[in-house]
Amino acid sequence: MYIALIVIMLTFSILTDGLFMSSRNISNLLDATGYIGVLAVGMTLVIVIRHIDLSVGFAAGFMGAIAALLLTQAGWPVYVILPVILVLGIVVGMFNGVLVASIGIPSFVASLAGMLIFRGALLQVTEKTGTIRIDNAHFNAIGNGFIPEITEVGGLKLLSLILGLAVILFYLYSEFSKRRNKVKYQFEVVSRPIFLLKLIFVSVVIAYLTWILAGYNGFSWTVVIMLLVVVVYHFLTTKTVLGRQVYAVGSNPEAAHLSGINVKKITYIVFGSMGLLSALSGILFTSRLQSATTTAGTLFELDAIAAAYVGGVSSAGGVGKVTGSIIGAIVMASLSNGMNLLGVGISYQYMIRGAILAAAVIFDVMTRRKRS
Repeated sequence: MYIALIVIMLTFSILTDGLFMSSRNISNLLDATGYIGVLAVGMTLVIVIRHIDLSVGFAAGFMGAIAALLLTQAGWPVYVILPVILVLGIVVGMFNGVLVASIGIPSFVASLAGMLIFRGALLQVTEKTGTIRIDNAHFNAIGNGFIPEITEVGGLKLLSLILGLAVILFYLYSEFSKRRNKVKYQFEVVSRPIFLLKLIFVSVVIAYLTWILAGYNGFSWTVVIMLLVVVVYHFLTTKTVLGRQVYAVGSNPEAAHLSGINVKKITYIVFGSMGLLSALSGILFTSRLQSATTTAGTLFELDAIAAAYVGGVSSAGGVGKVTGSIIGAIVMASLSNGMNLLGVGISYQYMIRGAILAAAVIFDVMTRRKRS
């Protein structure tokens, strides 16, 4: 996926005479990816345990509208609204978890019902004005602001350079740690030259993007939040017992149950996590638009599902990484952005994105057949 992303970026950069890789466009592209990327992280875990959540789009739109109402009509401060909306998201996600795990309703049906409910709830809270405009500078900075800078070095934002370096170091540490553990337990690993080539390639990509952003306005708060979500969930899924149990449930729920894992509990946690990230996505989107609209959340769930599958999540469950889903989200956003710059019609854009999603799933199915 990293190679595919580079090919897409180079292709669009050539076709647009460098406009695609301009600092302003890359910054806008990453900001536009933020709320879908956050959803894709949560959707990854849902698909890993062999479920789906179609309600996340309008749930995000509804909770973003609630935040707008609390800001504009109730006069609540931002530092109170944010945790309240996030807790509300957990409650919403846990409700879906109860329907699926305790009552036994298929996740497709339960989340479809939730999608319709939240679609109606969003229309209900916005029916008076149609759009709830937000004038709070602090809230709007979440989706439109940039991190404060210490100073500039050669025209580059120093704090953004430090943050980019931290991301590279975290990536290197994570990869070396994963490889060391695989070798320790005698799992198959790629050859050392290929491993080093991968590290260099990905590090150069991150460094280049950091250099581009540092030469513009630096890292936006949206990108920082997305990176924090990825780091936290990457740690949870790869370094904790909970993460191993999630993948165990996804690989074989019956075997996981017989081995002592509480499958219902894992389902509650995953859907609660999805609700939390839906709330965060709603905050990011509402802040970016500086308003809550009646159409907020439309097709968010499909974009998140597409990003997860393109990023390597298996349709059979038990396989997938949150880092891959973020790359998948950036790939899909890059395609849309590049085609917009080229003036490609929206009808062709949908067909191309659909073909890429189908190709990703076909690749997954063919790979599993080959391994079996």
